[in-house]
Amino acid sequence: MGQVIGKQSVLFENPPYLIEGASIVGQKEGEGPLGKCFDVVEQDPMLGMETWEEAESLLQKEAIQKVLLKSNMTKDDIRYIFAGDLLGQLIATTFGILEFEIPFFGLYGACSTIGEALSIAAITVEGGNADNVIAVASSHFASAERQFRFPLAYGNQRPYAATWTVTGCGAVVVGKQKGFAKITGITTGKIVDYGVKDAQNMGACMAPAAAEVIYQHFKDFNSTPGDYDKIITGDLGIVGKTILFDLLMEKGYDISKVHMDCGIEMFDAGTQDTHAGGSGCGCAATVLTGYIFKQLKKKAFKKILFIPTGALMSPVSFNEGNSVPGIAHCVMIEV
Repeated sequence: MGQVIGKQSVLFENPPYLIEGASIVGQKEGEGPLGKCFDVVEQDPMLGMETWEEAESLLQKEAIQKVLLKSNMTKDDIRYIFAGDLLGQLIATTFGILEFEIPFFGLYGACSTIGEALSIAAITVEGGNADNVIAVASSHFASAERQFRFPLAYGNQRPYAATWTVTGCGAVVVGKQKGFAKITGITTGKIVDYGVKDAQNMGACMAPAAAEVIYQHFKDFNSTPGDYDKIITGDLGIVGKTILFDLLMEKGYDISKVHMDCGIEMFDAGTQDTHAGGSGCGCAATVLTGYIFKQLKKKAFKKILFIPTGALMSPVSFNEGNSVPGIAHCVMIEV
């Protein structure tokens, strides 16, 4: 059974395996620096559907089908699905996984959802409550813009601190049978609110939460940045990355030499006009299941700390003038 250590962490005595992953992205993501790493690049942002939300649901369906195929499994081999998205009441997930008829836990951690899903998946498998589970997270640029910002036809200008919501879905099979890597520990984050109200500046909203949970992870596991090949945040972007470095330096930790941010890696800042980088549930999920898994499989990375980050807001909270709290979760992965 997992061993509770420190204030917020679990060390797994029988670490569950990462058996396989699948990544489906949109055209813009496929044109970015990591384009060749993804399993499928959809050229039609609507995916042949009538609405953006239906398109996002199809991303989830395709990602689950792909990860089952790559794992040589069927839906009957999966005990639970842990999944979420950015839309109200998880409607992309609801309709995306409906036909699989697999027991389902709906999760909302904003852009940190894949970290939350992997954490609960690992606890479930290691605790003997399932042999195989799937963790899933998705987002779609247009469905997120419609819900949180402005209709696409409005053509509003985006500030340079803004990030671009990734169109994509990542799915991971976590199980008992041997895979290419293990989830050896987790550190669950707390909600952190520095009072930032600029919902366009996601990096500033999320960086304090990332700094807090990374610091707590180091304390709980008695580790240092040098113990990891990479420390990978979800989607802080260029602005949030700088804030994260400053906050951790104040606590005595310099992660700059091993840090990587999925949002920065997803797009080419010089040619793709995405300003601060990528964001959305699908950002960290697809970079993980696309690029990062490939590095783990060829042992270019042997031990990483994966920290998806999320901004906890809704259209209602934003319109009522509330701040945007952040959340982040650490998942320790080893080959």
